[in-house]
Amino acid sequence: MSKFAIIDAPSILGLRPTGVEDLPEALKAAGLHEKLHARYVDRVTPISPYNPERDNCTMLLNAEAIREFSVVLCRAVSSVLAENLFPIVVGGDCSVVIGPLLALRHSGRYGLFFIDGHADFYQPEASVSGEVADMDLAIVSGRGPDILTNIDGLKPLVRDEDIVLFGYRDEEQSTIYGSQDVRDTNVHTLDLWGIRRLKIANAASLAINSLLKNRLDGIWIHLDADVLNDTIMPAVDYRLDDGLSYSDLSEVLKNLLATNHTVGMTITIFNPRLDLDGSIATKFVSSIADGLLGTS
Repeated sequence: MSKFAIIDAPSILGLRPTGVEDLPEALKAAGLHEKLHARYVDRVTPISPYNPERDNCTMLLNAEAIREFSVVLCRAVSSVLAENLFPIVVGGDCSVVIGPLLALRHSGRYGLFFIDGHADFYQPEASVSGEVADMDLAIVSGRGPDILTNIDGLKPLVRDEDIVLFGYRDEEQSTIYGSQDVRDTNVHTLDLWGIRRLKIANAASLAINSLLKNRLDGIWIHLDADVLNDTIMPAVDYRLDDGLSYSDLSEVLKNLLATNHTVGMTITIFNPRLDLDGSIATKFVSSIADGLLGTS
């Protein structure tokens, strides 16, 4: 029996309804479940509808609804973990990572290996949109309004020193917009150019070891599709030049799974409406499966 269990979490509360909500069905159609021989567990959808109006107090979109959704997703992930299975939470936007990390925070000290083209480290006042997908890494590390950072009084969900930010390439853009700088924290950061200098296998190994030395109870993987090179992954809403290759992604995932410390994964931001023939989804799924199964 496969160790993988899939939870669909098509929330766009932290972004907007552009098509990212179709991500679970697109990856299923591209063969994710079959390739991983994964058990399908649940579909967790937002209870409250999307509200395009920014809250005057928190300066966020849908903060209360995201909190509500995160608590429900937390329960679903906890149930899968209790069966000693590896949950793969298929979003949706990046804010879905809050729920799984809340589940892990309830049970111990866990790390986060955050694979993303963006640092997602904005403070609400610097975010142009108020989208929580701009600031999910900041939120899970305890920065931002308590409505999301301090669910169940467990702030932070992940300590800075237990986080790796891997593959981001938006430093110039985030500086222009006034984002707080993740490099001013104890988060382990390795941007795209640092990875290129080290080569992918060595970069992945160094980043993983920076977490393993902390004697964590486990590591959660977060994968945002826009970490991939824009020429092969144009099906995202916020595009950036350059990025990792499919083989790079497989290599990183393979190294993570080989540690036997990874406990689950979120997959977010891929927008199927920008992949008209499904070919990008097929390659994306193959890259993920190769990495998780150790066949890259």
